[in-house]
Amino acid sequence: MKTVQDYIRTIVDFPHEGIMFRDVTTLFADPRGFRIAVDQMLHPYAGLEIDKVVGLEARGFILGGAIAHQLSVGFVPIRKKGKLPGATISQAYTLEYGEAIVEVHDDAIKAGEKILLVDDLLATGGTAEAGIKLVERLGGEIISCAFVIDLPDLGGRKRLEAMGMDVHALCAFDGD
Repeated sequence: MKTVQDYIRTIVDFPHEGIMFRDVTTLFADPRGFRIAVDQMLHPYAGLEIDKVVGLEARGFILGGAIAHQLSVGFVPIRKKGKLPGATISQAYTLEYGEAIVEVHDDAIKAGEKILLVDDLLATGGTAEAGIKLVERLGGEIISCAFVIDLPDLGGRKRLEAMGMDVHALCAFDGD
């Protein structure tokens, strides 16, 4: 039987030489692979109270929307700066070569709501940390952070766990 990891393609030297890019588009394109991923991402949260799923741009939208649908809860996108039409709050975070900013609508999450944060990949944890900070600024409570892939050598899981976050990933790849 195939695992989620079997559906993920590795592209060597993308986007830069020396990078092993873990491509989840092959997972999403396969109906069985996509179903396995969504079902396995949901499994740890069976029976837990979740009010909304938050997805990080962009592949977190694909997973987060499917997971929110299965849970019959709302979905909230966290987007790159300037992409949301309403009033937003912003959070900056550092990238390998600079800084980026993500935003969420300022009315997307109500105080006390229980939130599942979702993305495809956990690398350094910078984007996830920014998303967590946005949710918490709105009064939401992150119950867990769920990813398809963890790149443990880059330290994202440790970073999020040091913030007190529960972290779940379907598979891990050594290296970056």
